[in-house]
Order: sequence, then C-alpha cells, then structure tokens
Amino acid sequence: MKVEIFVKDYVTRLKSLLDDVDTSVIAQIIDALEDTVEQKARIYVLGNGGSSATASHMVNDLGAGLRRRGIMNFDVTSLGDNSPVITAIANDIGYENTFYMQMQGLLSPKDLIIAISCSGDSPNIIKATSYAKELGCKVIGVTGFEGGSLRELSDINFHVDAPQGEYGLVEDVHMILDHIIYSYYVQRGPNA
Repeated sequence: MKVEIFVKDYVTRLKSLLDDVDTSVIAQIIDALEDTVEQKARIYVLGNGGSSATASHMVNDLGAGLRRRGIMNFDVTSLGDNSPVITAIANDIGYENTFYMQMQGLLSPKDLIIAISCSGDSPNIIKATSYAKELGCKVIGVTGFEGGSLRELSDINFHVDAPQGEYGLVEDVHMILDHIIYSYYVQRGPNA
C-alpha cells in the first residue's frame, strides 16, 4: 500500500469518528469536573499503555495547564505516573491491584474517577472503578471498540465506536477529548 493512500484512509476514518462524537457527553463530563471544585474533591485519572499517556496528558492540561492561567483549580492526579509504586504493587500483589491499591483508604465518595481503556476490560481498571462505584464515586469511562465492562460501570461514558483493534484511532479521539475540554476552559477564561 502506498503511504499517501494509507494516510488519506486513516484521516478519513478519524474524521468519521470525530463526526460521531456525542457533544452532550462532553458537556456532562465538564459538569462532573466542575462539581469536584465545588465539593473540594479529587479527580483520579487512570489508564494503561497509550491510555496512561493520555491520562498523564489530561492531568497536565486540567491541572497545571489551567491553574497557571488562573482558569480552574482542579485537584487532579494520574495513578499511572509513579512507576516505583506501580511496579511494587504489581510485583507484590498483582497488576490488577495497581490502581485500586493507590485509591484504597484515600478515596472519598465525592471524588471523580476518569478511567481510560480502549477495550474497557483491563482488570486493573475494572477493579479500581468497581471499588470507586462501591464507595459512591462517579465514574467517567473513556472507551472504544465494544466498550467492555467499563462502559457498563460508567456513570458517564465517552465512547469511540471504532473497529476492534484500531487502537490508534481510538486513542487519537481520546486525546482530542482532552484537548476539547482544555480548549473549552482556555477560551471560556477564568470565573465565567
């Protein structure tokens, strides 16, 4: 396959997925984020692999990015950013506990969980979000493909209905979700 043909096809498929984005879900996510400021609650963002990178990027944008501009003061943290903690938990008690263990005993029912998983079936994501739901936390699921168990566990679900295995496209749209939210706040400005 020629590079130009592949690129054109990829961009066409990405545009199609973006055309299907449910803007009302993004509005619900923004409302949930703003509730955390009013309630003095924390936002925990979690994901594996590329989704972990998206989680870190989201924390950068919604945390320091908005705070340094005097726009919003979200208390937001990514549970995938501390590799010594992740590897210690994975080694000592199992990878499925990597996010759950970091939240155990710290999570408050008013806290918000943003779980990013293309498949929606990662055991460490499901264990952590199930724990959060038991405590009464709101869960935002950011999913792809069929959505898996996370889609069912989510109070709010941002879903990318891409064909199974199209991780690049799903992760692209997940990253764009972050930039839509961040750009909304930057354009809105402080205290709107």
